[in-house]
Amino acid sequence: MLSINQDKRLWFIELIAWWEGRISASHLIRQFSISRTQAQKDILYYQQLLPGNLLYHASYKGFLPQAAFQQAYISGDVVEYLNWISHQDAITDVSTALPYTTLSLPKRQVSAEIIRVLVTAIRQKRRVEVDYVSVSNPDRQGRIIVPHHFVSAGLRWHLRAYCEKSKGFRDFVLSRFRGVPELLDKTNISAEQDPGWTTKLYLEFQPDLRLTPAQQDVLAHDYQMQNGKLLLQTRACLAQYVLQEMQVNIRDIDISPEAQQLVLVNLNAIKPWLFEDKS
Repeated sequence: MLSINQDKRLWFIELIAWWEGRISASHLIRQFSISRTQAQKDILYYQQLLPGNLLYHASYKGFLPQAAFQQAYISGDVVEYLNWISHQDAITDVSTALPYTTLSLPKRQVSAEIIRVLVTAIRQKRRVEVDYVSVSNPDRQGRIIVPHHFVSAGLRWHLRAYCEKSKGFRDFVLSRFRGVPELLDKTNISAEQDPGWTTKLYLEFQPDLRLTPAQQDVLAHDYQMQNGKLLLQTRACLAQYVLQEMQVNIRDIDISPEAQQLVLVNLNAIKPWLFEDKS
């Protein structure tokens, strides 16, 4: 019977091999602080369990996923990988876990081939040619972008990148890339040049004043408000997503204060960073 720690390492081997296109002992050493000997044993054991999944390539100094790759430990949902890179726990200790359930939400289709190229582009600071679609432009459009961060935006994951076509930094929904991106040359463009990324601002919330004092106290306790106010710091380009996650309506205040609940106090200061959702 496998130990929980070894089971985690096998999951990690499969996760990195599938979504990044290469796994090596060094990955395991960095992630789990184990010896090289143990890391090599884990990869060998994984190969014995699933002999058609990985093949060593000396030129890549690691094991690459094969065409017949079968997922035994991972779900195949890109969110599982993205949650890992954002340092969220993807596996819990079953001996201490409490009963819980989660919402059944739709999965966004993102291929491993796309993620592998984008991960490489971010790590190596390279330009990448992509095909992208949106609701407003459903036909494929070729773009050259320089990605710098993955961004969790509630139900969707985005890619923050410089777009040469738009001549500015933009957000791209991961599930809307098409085909296989092509890695291009290196670039000096970075997140430090993205004003929406480097600018920090505060969103100031308070309970809807149409609520009774008792109702306002409930919300103040919910959000651990100080003096009836909640201050959330965010990167400027992410302000819109915070408002969406908080379900704070800023365009048309709900006729029912119980439905509105929170209002954004400093809307005028935040407005320059908000966008019309035409995606």
